[in-house]
Amino acid sequence: MSLAPSPLHVHYMRDDLAALLPAPDLLAVFGFGPDAPSSNDPRYLRVPLAPWGAPALETWRAAAPVTCGREGAVQWSSDGAWLFGAIEVDEASAGGITAAARTAYAELTRFVRARGFPHLIRIWNYLDAITHGEGDGERYREFCVGRAQGLGPVDVATLPAATAIGRCDGTRVLQVYWLAAQVPGTPLENPRQVSAYRYPRQYGPQSPSFARAMLPPTADRTPLLLSGTAAVVGHASQHAGSLSAQIDETLCNFDALLQAARARQPALPATLGAGTRLKVYVRDAADLPTVERMLRERLAGVPFIVLHAAVCRSELAVEIDGVHG
Repeated sequence: MSLAPSPLHVHYMRDDLAALLPAPDLLAVFGFGPDAPSSNDPRYLRVPLAPWGAPALETWRAAAPVTCGREGAVQWSSDGAWLFGAIEVDEASAGGITAAARTAYAELTRFVRARGFPHLIRIWNYLDAITHGEGDGERYREFCVGRAQGLGPVDVATLPAATAIGRCDGTRVLQVYWLAAQVPGTPLENPRQVSAYRYPRQYGPQSPSFARAMLPPTADRTPLLLSGTAAVVGHASQHAGSLSAQIDETLCNFDALLQAARARQPALPATLGAGTRLKVYVRDAADLPTVERMLRERLAGVPFIVLHAAVCRSELAVEIDGVHG
């Protein structure tokens, strides 16, 4: 029998990793940057994006005891209703970023189906030098081709929420992690934006494979899962060269997404607040303190972390994702 999961609880913690791991309801925990702690626990993943300010751990807590393990290249954990998984693929061994993405997504797809969690709810992708290359040889475009090949035939109306961001450490290893369930969530699109999977050919031979947000298949459809969001209106980037204007446009996009979500789940808070958790990706290291300050001014009371990471369009300085509920 398929299980509707209980809501996940996401927090940013200053605790020691060793103090968190004994918790029986810990589904996943993430450390950020080269100074993050190490652990072989399958629930733990070190994300290769350096944080600004004091190091933090991101925790996902479930509502039931969690089991975990490793199967081939995949590390995983589950509470019986949610399935967390992660895979890393060395580009050189795979034959380039397209082949690495194809390998990662083919294994991801095989794994979730074999485990009985066929519905992808949320995915994160981190790859080095994301905007390097010209035209269709840009690495992000090549990644999109490989991702689609690995996913295989799919109904675009069922695509998960997702983020694709550039790591800045020069390591050509594709890292993908995900959240899957036994029952489907409800993908959402932003009325201010063209759906990413319908982008015109100018953005590459394969449009990006994700939804703008996802209402999870929990009983109350919370928390809302927000995809990587930037200063894009329609399909065009806005405010090149203006950090402040890009942040404001991104927040306008979140406002539109929240209203679209509240049409399906009116109990969701109408604005970002204490129940929101945001990850903020900033392209230029010199902008990290400025972005942190601007967001403190605009989002009083909203927990967030700021990470050094390259956005998938070179003219965009900031991208933000998170959960809201």
